[in-house]
Amino acid sequence: MDLGICVASHISDVGYVVRAEELGYSHAWLADSQMLWSDCYATLALAAHQTSRIQLGTGVAVSGTRPAPVNAAGIATINALAPGRTFFGVGSGNTARRVMGLPPQRIKEFEAYLQLLAPLLRGEEAQMPAGDQHLPIRHIMPDKGFVNFDDPIPLYISGFGPKSLALAGRYGDGAVLALVGNPAAMQSVWHMLQEGARLAGREIGPQQDYYTTALTTMVVLDEGEAVDSQRVKAECGAMAMAAVHYQYDQYRNFGHQPPNALAGIWQDYTALLESYPEERRHQRIHAGHNCWVLEEEERFLTPEVLSAACMIGTRNELIERIHAMQAAGLDQIMILPNFDTRFDVLERVAADILPHV
Repeated sequence: MDLGICVASHISDVGYVVRAEELGYSHAWLADSQMLWSDCYATLALAAHQTSRIQLGTGVAVSGTRPAPVNAAGIATINALAPGRTFFGVGSGNTARRVMGLPPQRIKEFEAYLQLLAPLLRGEEAQMPAGDQHLPIRHIMPDKGFVNFDDPIPLYISGFGPKSLALAGRYGDGAVLALVGNPAAMQSVWHMLQEGARLAGREIGPQQDYYTTALTTMVVLDEGEAVDSQRVKAECGAMAMAAVHYQYDQYRNFGHQPPNALAGIWQDYTALLESYPEERRHQRIHAGHNCWVLEEEERFLTPEVLSAACMIGTRNELIERIHAMQAAGLDQIMILPNFDTRFDVLERVAADILPHV
């Protein structure tokens, strides 16, 4: 099992990626949200100059905010700086677009985007829709080091439901997943990926060259420490609340009911958000997103909420769980701790977990 880091892109925080490489983490996924963090490509460029081994890429880039040629040129530029260790993760843009009051791309739009993007990442010609016609486009000056298509850029597609996972299976070299609760759930994910792959005449599976990554964070408990201790909340509370924010978007926009883990907080939480004006609520929902927890939201960090989105346990419990997920076909876990405690988590997981997985 590989362990990677997901990074809330920060132009002055490249030292975090450097330290992750020193400790043996395999990948650094730099997140892309224009209204939240620094630009991911600017941050990746700095990280590429200051590292030599760690795999670098977007975690994930957003299809609905950058045209496919722009994303392809951006990551191919990083591949010129970090040849052979660059990847491209992409999703339809839940948070990046929701925070601007916009919905993510619909499945048909996302699929059309992937159809255009995939050949561009290989330096090949693609057909770009333009009104009622399609225009042939390609990067026409890929030499002299402007970009690098000679070293492959793996395409990892973010998917959470059956339709998006099918697209990941059809077009991707791998998939970016939410935290998978158990091996049985991972088997279900593989089924959805494989259904999509078959539509493209592909065969993929856990023992084949297809790479799966799950986003979460990890807290190693001390002896006798509670799942909802202040230290645990300080290290993974932001990830837990980001999952609550996502569920509220699903409820607000589609009427989806929350999972059982949120039942104890749901009425109080929705009342809090609905006290904010509707026309600006999209700015409030994701406040602190995957970095910190707002003071008025701290009461929602129950053991159930924390455990639903994060991997929390003793060293042996976490190692056992990781081995079970690896056996079920998960290739990587990437962790995204709270911003202020990120180095503490990086060091603890490296010391207690990395040598055993």
